[in-house]
Amino acid sequence: MVNQETTKTSELVKDHEASYKKDLGYWNSTLSYLAEKDPEFFEIYKKLVATPYKNNILDAKSRELINVALSSAPTNLSTDTLRTHIENAIDQGATEKEILEVFKLVSVLGMHTCAVGVPILVEETGAFADAKLDAHQEELKEKFIQKMGYWHSFRDTLLLNDEQFFESYYQFLTNPWENDILSPKLKEFIYIAVDIATTHLFAVGTRVHIQSALRQGATFEEIMEVLKITSAQGVDTFYAGIPILRSVLAEKGNK
Repeated sequence: MVNQETTKTSELVKDHEASYKKDLGYWNSTLSYLAEKDPEFFEIYKKLVATPYKNNILDAKSRELINVALSSAPTNLSTDTLRTHIENAIDQGATEKEILEVFKLVSVLGMHTCAVGVPILVEETGAFADAKLDAHQEELKEKFIQKMGYWHSFRDTLLLNDEQFFESYYQFLTNPWENDILSPKLKEFIYIAVDIATTHLFAVGTRVHIQSALRQGATFEEIMEVLKITSAQGVDTFYAGIPILRSVLAEKGNK
């Protein structure tokens, strides 16, 4: 009886694997565990994460590059899902250069420390409250706006406080925009994803990059797909938790 049940479970997991691979293009031990231990929930899980893949509003490579961005973001750093999505992105035709460009775009997220922290510091200290940019600083500001299409007042403070730091930040931010390895619209989708991710929820940046994406020709439906892909980030809980759960259970079972 036990062997029959084991065989039946194994066959069911194989069916889940085949269906999941067909829809999403990948499979791993975390998914196997869910399919085996809780097949009813697995179907719910699959329905959630597979919807953007079935809609085909975004192309397969773009979907995976957005997932690479979400997994590699400094607010997440989910190495297990990152490997899965890098492998899947390459399977969908992504190149090494394209994936590196994703990393470059996402790494600038660290500057949100200044985006949030500098205005608070100015409010609490009054520093540079009445200061005006000089001619050279105005030129740097205009150069930034011409390149990126947006500005926020915290950058005025960066300029007034440390021009060298501002220029290095500008170069770091704009380097991926000096080439066409990724399309401008996809770059904005990546920015939207990492800004609105559950682990960040940076509303100011989300609005800026939705506006920029619309200027690049993005549609409501496309941006909605980015939000759907991003909302599935919660499944990283399983990728972090299940290996630890299995390890602890194995240790307890050996005692």
